[in-house]
Amino acid sequence: MDEKEAPRVGNAVRRRRRALELTLATVARRSGLSVPFLSQIENERARPSTRSLSAVAHALETTVDELFAAADPAHTVDVVRSDDEDTALMAPAPGVRSLVRGQHQLQAMEYCGDHDSGREFQYRNDSLLYVADGAVTAEAEGRVHQLCAGDTLYLSGGVRHRWRATEPDTRLLVVAVGDHIEAGEAPPR
Repeated sequence: MDEKEAPRVGNAVRRRRRALELTLATVARRSGLSVPFLSQIENERARPSTRSLSAVAHALETTVDELFAAADPAHTVDVVRSDDEDTALMAPAPGVRSLVRGQHQLQAMEYCGDHDSGREFQYRNDSLLYVADGAVTAEAEGRVHQLCAGDTLYLSGGVRHRWRATEPDTRLLVVAVGDHIEAGEAPPR
């Protein structure tokens, strides 16, 4: 990849380091790179080589690919249009689209059509299922919940669940705190 085309990863490196509550000195020791160089990377004044970025990713207990994914520009205000090709490309399957572009604390997906998610989900952080149209049957903690248009199902982080659309043209929104965020209680003041 041409250096001019390489995504800037400084903000992603800083966010990951802070999420792990690591100092620059700790990351420097783990990666074998200098504190000033790491500071330059985080402040977008230097672009690391592939080898250096691999060392930083390893020190931050992640991968280079995850740092690149997290390097997507985080917009404070971003309109995602229903026909947005970028979010369609991020979709894991047909009839599914991301409602948030890039890597943010809040993630949201829209499932349209007759989905049978057959598989079980378990998110690290809290999530909310909202039935915009149609109906869904959801299972969580051994209970079955029938949800109709306008209903929501709140799930605490770690709760295993599955769902399936029970009417054609069902539209389900899944909103969650991103898995790359360690959600927890704020320390007492």
